[in-house]
Amino acid sequence: MEKIILLAILGLLFSIGLLKAEDIVDPETFWKDGYCVQTTAQTPSPGAASIRAEVDGVWQDVPLVDFPQSFWDWNRSQRQEYLDIFREMLEKGKEATRSPQLSGPHNGIIATYGAARKDSRFKLNNAVKGMGFLPNENKIGELIQLLRDNMEQPLDVKLNVLDSLYTHAEKNFSANRMGSLELYSEPGFNTQTFINQMVNPACVTVWLDIPTYKIKQIARLLHPLDPQLTAYERDAVTYINLIHSFFHGEFPRDYIAVIYYNTEVYDSSPGRREGRGTKISP
Repeated sequence: MEKIILLAILGLLFSIGLLKAEDIVDPETFWKDGYCVQTTAQTPSPGAASIRAEVDGVWQDVPLVDFPQSFWDWNRSQRQEYLDIFREMLEKGKEATRSPQLSGPHNGIIATYGAARKDSRFKLNNAVKGMGFLPNENKIGELIQLLRDNMEQPLDVKLNVLDSLYTHAEKNFSANRMGSLELYSEPGFNTQTFINQMVNPACVTVWLDIPTYKIKQIARLLHPLDPQLTAYERDAVTYINLIHSFFHGEFPRDYIAVIYYNTEVYDSSPGRREGRGTKISP
């Protein structure tokens, strides 16, 4: 009798819209044979102007936008400053006067919402993720080979390789996407970001810096063991894991790759009339 009453209550909540299917999620159902498949976003075909995604339970074609030039310039200059700091540390050791900071373009602060994890009453989440530029379909194979060719080089050589990539960022990387990794989710343990992006791929990233930007995005999750990945999806998984290992050292396995596709870009710089969360693209 109690079970019947509970089912009746759930049915009523569904019928009046107070409870949606994504509010009740068992994240272990995302996994089969050791890998997951995100079903709420589709990787755009090469040159596509939009990405198809299920946002808030509704499938839609969301237009993609490019980074404005100011974002390219800020991202490049800050990353190259990081490289200069590491060069100084290599050269001067303990006498170096600078050290890397957590602020800047590498550490994106990503807000998501989708379905509450069983240890929380809230669907909202925020997490800091290492992020970087991602090559498009025409360039990614070449850059994968570049990273592999230099993987065993000393750190000073690797810094020069990265410097060259950033110097020519607009040539080397796609203008409408970034890459990151989901390092911790696996069968038996699911992060709140992972759960949210599997259920609802809409998210927003900001960076702690001045100037700074906010980008609203669609997240596309790609598991390295998924046998149905396309050629570009597989290359994206390889590249994002390689660029992570290129600087941080080798890891025991490849992790879930996440492609963040740009849909809206804002200047969130404080104290500037043209900033303060002003939409600059589209």
